[in-house]
Amino acid sequence: MKDKKSIPHNMVNMGGRLLDLSSPVVMGILNATPDSFYAGCRVEAEEDIAARADRIMAEGAKIIDVGACSTRPGSEFADGQEEMTRLRRALRIVRKVQPEALVSVDTFRPEVARMAVEEFGVGMINDISGGGFSLDAPETIPPMFECAARLRVPYVLTSVESNLHAMLKTWAGATRMLHSLGVADVILDPGFGFGKDLTQNYQLMARLDLMRVLQLPILVGVSRKSMIWKLLDGSPQTALAGTTALHAMALSKGASILRVHDVAEAVDVCKVMEKLLQSAED
Repeated sequence: MKDKKSIPHNMVNMGGRLLDLSSPVVMGILNATPDSFYAGCRVEAEEDIAARADRIMAEGAKIIDVGACSTRPGSEFADGQEEMTRLRRALRIVRKVQPEALVSVDTFRPEVARMAVEEFGVGMINDISGGGFSLDAPETIPPMFECAARLRVPYVLTSVESNLHAMLKTWAGATRMLHSLGVADVILDPGFGFGKDLTQNYQLMARLDLMRVLQLPILVGVSRKSMIWKLLDGSPQTALAGTTALHAMALSKGASILRVHDVAEAVDVCKVMEKLLQSAED
């Protein structure tokens, strides 16, 4: 594995393979669950999992994000064993049809993350819980932080804070701990929809550029979420246009990764926004 000092700051090391974030990239969602909030990316049958993985890559995503435990607000979490069983099945299929794909695992359980990395070569942990890090006990090392450090993979640190000040303060403490443990690559996710009401979600999106003060890549996951469809009196099925608008805003404020259901549309937004931002500098 290359030493971190030899890797440019816009590169993320996913298991020895470098993900270039000098231009924004798209992460396609593959949910191996029966109850994720958007049915369009909910797949269980073997042929559906294979087709979804193939489509994500064909439409231009750089990462497939595989999850097996719905974390939508109000959902009942699958237990660890069920999540593990679903993930093993899904990852086996993804690796069969897309053996060269960069894959992340969407889980808040260290034992599940360890299985995904050790058995299937998954290159990133996407943890919506923020590891359980708390400023009230800054000396306590969360098990997920230890797991990411042992596995030597990038870690997506999600925030459940509802305002920017608290978010930055918690992130600063958590990233210091992660780096001290040896986690070289930390990616920040503001956690839109988690611990935030509709107004707070939009306030944080409007201030996304201020999150770059920590000089870490920012992942934005707003695809078809309730912050869009509740505002528009719609549903997840009618939220694509609103999603696209927020993706453009996020990119204009420095987002590096878009986590999405609709890959082709998000890739197009990345291309258009990159051209627009480059033209503004000319």
